[in-house]
Amino acid sequence: MKMKMKEMNKKQEKENKLILIPKTEKYIEYILQIIIKLPRVEKFSIGTEYKTSMYQMLQNILMISKIENSKILNYLNQIDASLNVQRIYLRIMKKNKWIDERKFKIAMEQIYEIGKILGGLIKYYAKNNTKSIL
Repeated sequence: MKMKMKEMNKKQEKENKLILIPKTEKYIEYILQIIIKLPRVEKFSIGTEYKTSMYQMLQNILMISKIENSKILNYLNQIDASLNVQRIYLRIMKKNKWIDERKFKIAMEQIYEIGKILGGLIKYYAKNNTKSIL
């Protein structure tokens, strides 16, 4: 019974890692459409920073399926940090009225979905890493 639960947890964790990729792609495509419509000066300042953060996050997401389990938690935390930075960029864009409320909500919902999956993965790997260390 315990073995079956472990197998189910591993399968779920693998599916979560894989589902992050298309969700992140969809999110990046949406944000790029927003950045294109930003005022010219902002497009090249906050827009560039935002894109850099998103691409780094995507690269880290792709890495978690390629590296050994002991290093995954570090990458997940980096992805989480990037997501938090992107939330801040979005709030700045909304506060300065560079994007409207509707676009802001859609983008935040996408970030929330990615964050929820990420949180589950962090919890899973944090729990399993502590066991292997002890």
